[in-house]
Amino acid sequence: MATMDLMQAATPPIAPIDPSAESGARAESGPTIATAGLAVVVAGVALQLLADRAVWWPEAGTLFVADVHLGKAESFSALGVPVPRGPTAATLDRLSALIELCAATRLVVLGDLLHARQAQAPATIGLLRQWRAKHARLRCLLVRGNHDDHAGDPPAELGIEMVTQGERLGPFSLCHLPFESDVLPSADRSAAPGEGQSSSQSSNHRQILAGGYRLAGHLHPAVRLSGRGGASVRLPCFRVGESQMVLPAFGDFTGGATVVRVEGERIFAIAPPKVIEVPAPMPSFRRR
Repeated sequence: MATMDLMQAATPPIAPIDPSAESGARAESGPTIATAGLAVVVAGVALQLLADRAVWWPEAGTLFVADVHLGKAESFSALGVPVPRGPTAATLDRLSALIELCAATRLVVLGDLLHARQAQAPATIGLLRQWRAKHARLRCLLVRGNHDDHAGDPPAELGIEMVTQGERLGPFSLCHLPFESDVLPSADRSAAPGEGQSSSQSSNHRQILAGGYRLAGHLHPAVRLSGRGGASVRLPCFRVGESQMVLPAFGDFTGGATVVRVEGERIFAIAPPKVIEVPAPMPSFRRR
């Protein structure tokens, strides 16, 4: 597959997000979003893990998100399932605020932009069309995910470029699915109804693609943190390994699955306005 040229369009200088920032910020006329980020280096590239469930690549002016699932609530309503109204608009508002805050020139959606075929309804596509008009100069790429396979591509006039699993962007392999060894039942699955891996996924979504550090989604990873007295909380998280990073779901109505840490993997929990690394558990030793 061809590697995309990072310099296809001239981009203005972009100020990196201060990883030490601890306060939220409000985009003008937009929702409150968490601006704090945590710096990591993968594949020799400096990235920011953002508390708004996204990854920022300042050098390339590129914002990565995964599992947006626009139209999910509308899809459920069409099937007679009572769900809250408004998550599609809220998700797009958050995405707009983040694009403006970072001054991003390119957005990469790592699969599942639309939730289902019902998301092609005029109301949902109308919101997406308004959002796209607001960011007409933003280059948008979408890696087809398993939900995109069922939902169908967004209307062509929206100018969203469809790319296949494994497309290269600099040192990164753009994917929806993580490596096959990671697509396993989770220890604690509590995603919203209708989530999970589809048994009808096409074979191209199951293949292992060599080359490049993989950026992926699909799993909606979350981590459970426990405290005194049995108290616990489950937070969305980034999974950062030696050969891939799995992003949390960006959408507002997506649920999550508690991760089982893989050897050599780092877990970064999102506790707005911060991103914090979760230390690996200390090995236990039996007393003789």
